[in-house]
Amino acid sequence: MRPLRALCGTAALALALPVLSPGQAAAAVPAFSVYLQNYATGLNAAAAGGTVAAHNPKGNEDHQQWVPVAVDGGHQLRNADQSNVCLGRNGTSAVTAGCGSAGTTWTITAGADGTWTVGVPGASQYLTGSGSDAAAVQLGSGGDLARWYLTPVAHATAPMPSADTRRLDQVTFLTTHNAYANGADGNFASFPVSLFPNQNLGINRQLNDGVRAFMLDDYAVSGRAVLCHNSCDGVSNPVPLATDLQRMVDFLKARPGQFVTVFLEDYAPSDVLKSSLASVSGLNDVLYRPDQEGVAVKGWPTMADLAARGKQLLIFSDRTRSADIGAGWATRDTFGVLYQREWTVENYWSMGGGIGSSDWSCYSRWGTGRPLTVDSAAFHPLFVMNHFRDYPIGSTIETDNGKLLNRAQNFCTPAARKKPNYLAVDRYEVGSPSPLSTVGTLNTYVLAPGQ
Repeated sequence: MRPLRALCGTAALALALPVLSPGQAAAAVPAFSVYLQNYATGLNAAAAGGTVAAHNPKGNEDHQQWVPVAVDGGHQLRNADQSNVCLGRNGTSAVTAGCGSAGTTWTITAGADGTWTVGVPGASQYLTGSGSDAAAVQLGSGGDLARWYLTPVAHATAPMPSADTRRLDQVTFLTTHNAYANGADGNFASFPVSLFPNQNLGINRQLNDGVRAFMLDDYAVSGRAVLCHNSCDGVSNPVPLATDLQRMVDFLKARPGQFVTVFLEDYAPSDVLKSSLASVSGLNDVLYRPDQEGVAVKGWPTMADLAARGKQLLIFSDRTRSADIGAGWATRDTFGVLYQREWTVENYWSMGGGIGSSDWSCYSRWGTGRPLTVDSAAFHPLFVMNHFRDYPIGSTIETDNGKLLNRAQNFCTPAARKKPNYLAVDRYEVGSPSPLSTVGTLNTYVLAPGQ
């Protein structure tokens, strides 16, 4: 990871350049560094050895930053970290060329929902992605693949709204990856996976320390949902899902106004999951049901509204509606578990192995069919940002957690065009600054509206 110049504090961010918000298109082409980000796929145009290709967003590590510069007849897009390198064209291919070369002038035109077209002057040809090759950047006709965001490299911010007006989608929550795999509450895996807990502390301690979202893997064993890592084979006495949910419900009932989210990596049949949830005393009192309140049409409520109504717990499953229907199971939202892909976006979970170099690119866990940039004027999907590796190694986790703020602000926020709502980490209590401190920083601001 190449370090970025200091943009980690909110004071520095307040001086940063503005973000284009959904539903707004600036009249003037930006004159600052941007990512040329495809509307349909969420991938960025990157200068790649003489060509231009669509790559996973990767901050300043992959020649993905461009500066629009006004020239006679239109604009050039100059690569921000390569001298005299511009976005150009050769036939129907997108290439890089010297900025004085023919074919490096473009007509950049504002379109709907904060998008732009990058066209050939005097022709009906546009820079476009490809429906058959996700890595291709080429020239073609119009359509969604020819729509691009000019996403600022540095986003402007505004102060976090007051406690009585801030919405759920404006807040960031500390999230524990494999929260149950902690070595404190009970068995979670067979040997040797059991030697590598993702967390050091139990669920009650996590709640008391400020963790407000929990990633749990549930499997069906003897008719009930239990928590195991990879599988429950060879795991003696795994913790029942209902046990950890009861801990959360009891915590919430004792602390009105607090809010918790559960993310299930969900391997249990829906009837087993339903039965396990039904055994949790008081669950329905605090369970929040955005699907019954029109949130997908009118947007998220304020935190104050949720607190006033005692709606304090949101549960997501990573299964799909179609998979449950195909299996002949009841859909999970009939008993209050929402299908995560309908309500959130989430980056790919792995930053690499447990040791060695890390991959900071930020791209959708669910592929280009649901990019991180999915958004609308009415409804903003919640953004789950994963920041952990394949294997939990203590020294690596401590280093990675100390870099969480940098990655959240300078890599993943521009990749998603939204601030993370959930920061998921291993061993949340280690790192400097700590993950909890990073969450505190993110909760001092929201992204500013469009220019």
